[in-house]
Amino acid sequence: MTACTINRPAQTLCREAAQNSKTLRILSHELDCGATVLDFGVQSPGGIVAGLLLSRVCMADLAQVILAPCDISIGPYPLVQVISDDPVRACMAAQYAGWPVQKDKFFAMGSGPMRARRGKEHVLKSLALEEQDSLAVGVLECDAIPSDSICEMIAEECSIAPVDLTLCVAPTRSIAGVLQVVARSVETSLHKLFELGFDLNQIHSAHGTAPTPPPAKSFAEGIGRTNDAILYGGRVTLWVHADDESIERVASRVPSGTSKDWGRPFAETFKDYGFDFYKVDPGLFSPAQIQIHNLKSGRSWCCGELRPDVLEKSFRS
Repeated sequence: MTACTINRPAQTLCREAAQNSKTLRILSHELDCGATVLDFGVQSPGGIVAGLLLSRVCMADLAQVILAPCDISIGPYPLVQVISDDPVRACMAAQYAGWPVQKDKFFAMGSGPMRARRGKEHVLKSLALEEQDSLAVGVLECDAIPSDSICEMIAEECSIAPVDLTLCVAPTRSIAGVLQVVARSVETSLHKLFELGFDLNQIHSAHGTAPTPPPAKSFAEGIGRTNDAILYGGRVTLWVHADDESIERVASRVPSGTSKDWGRPFAETFKDYGFDFYKVDPGLFSPAQIQIHNLKSGRSWCCGELRPDVLEKSFRS
């Protein structure tokens, strides 16, 4: 196992956010159990700057996240741009939403470096990373502020005291919530490569963009639009050091277009599966287009296609 300290940089960002809560338009709560909860859009308005910071927290501050100009080829929507020279830890050890946090009637998709502290997911064990610090920082995608009992459960799962737990919360319909989801273009490509058996340790650097959708009124619509941003408008470039044969084997299988569920707004697909994520083809969750540059051979691959027509249907519905 390789020791790491990816929760501490995220905690530093959270402290800065709490100190600038008025400027960021977020709320900071210290619960009776000692845990800290930062509200990025449940009872507070949040905003663009808060959303960009939240995305960095989710990636343990191992990536730059900025709002870039529109790409006219896919519509008049600003792009969420992610740049990282440590994409595997940023995305797979932290950002990937691999922890369904649930207790009683509470449910949230859990992501952030707290997952590395918990260390129970298959993907984390495969990466052989072990969080060294006894603290945890997580991001919850939900519409409610977690209670003391929820925070105590999360702290117990992470083998820490509640006072050492910091949670950032944002609904998918909020501005910050939208941005932190759309900032997952690189993460989806890495997870797809992991599922295809590609050695992620061969990935050196990553760049990704995806369009920012307009706000949605309902949970399902919000989930649909943020997913569509990546599935039909996401572009990812990876720099790897690998044998050409290993890239050739997986490159064309990475884009979302290889899925049987590809080709229509995600909200429609989600509804057809009874709003159950686990029934959707896992192969769908990847960017529309991927480019891979091999540092070892100098060869490049570009696979997949953008679908501005599906984005238009989703974003304008």
